[in-house]
Amino acid sequence: MTAPVCLISGVGPGTGSALARKFAEGGYRVALLARNEERLAALEKELPSAKAYRCDVSDPEQIERVASAVERDLGNPSVVVHNAVGGAFGTFREIDPAILNRNFQINTMGLLYLARRFVPAMVDAGKGAIVATGNTSALRGKPGFAGFAPTKAAQRILAEAMARELGPQGVHVAYVIVDAMIDLEWTRKRWPDRPDQFCIKPRAIADEIWHLVHQDRSAWSFNVELRPFGENW
Repeated sequence: MTAPVCLISGVGPGTGSALARKFAEGGYRVALLARNEERLAALEKELPSAKAYRCDVSDPEQIERVASAVERDLGNPSVVVHNAVGGAFGTFREIDPAILNRNFQINTMGLLYLARRFVPAMVDAGKGAIVATGNTSALRGKPGFAGFAPTKAAQRILAEAMARELGPQGVHVAYVIVDAMIDLEWTRKRWPDRPDQFCIKPRAIADEIWHLVHQDRSAWSFNVELRPFGENW
């Protein structure tokens, strides 16, 4: 097996699926990780070079089991994209503390577990890339995002600590902040009055992540912010 391997967590109908299609088109074997087996099966059928694995990234035992299966079936991933996300709306007085903890386990600990499992092979090879997808909550704590923003801020800082350690070892770590409403069926229904110029296309996110992991190592990016042309920031 000579084709490179890309592992993507949180393969849903938006960014995750767009990433899977982008890397499959680019010649990668793609490991698809998510909790929704039905969605995974449909995408696996669509992409001959992809293989689906049911996985809750907040559980290190599941990650270990799936990682071993990916290495056996496809090979060592040279690209890992942590796209799985746990989110919730509410102020700090409204949220269930258990929900905040659950989101932390998915967003921050999931990144930690995946990186600790796959980084050693990347370091041995002297190359590789790890990308975490974040959003504006990683930079600011708005009142209604108290159950979510703290976990994304922690995720970004963890990614930065990893980038500073792993960069000199040949492994590129990047954090992508999506400052936009992602153009999906459920987001359109939730915010029906949002104009098109405020929505970001999942394929466009995937294109930028593809660019990130293929940057020349003399010019690696870490913090990357993406927003539609109509977004007021």
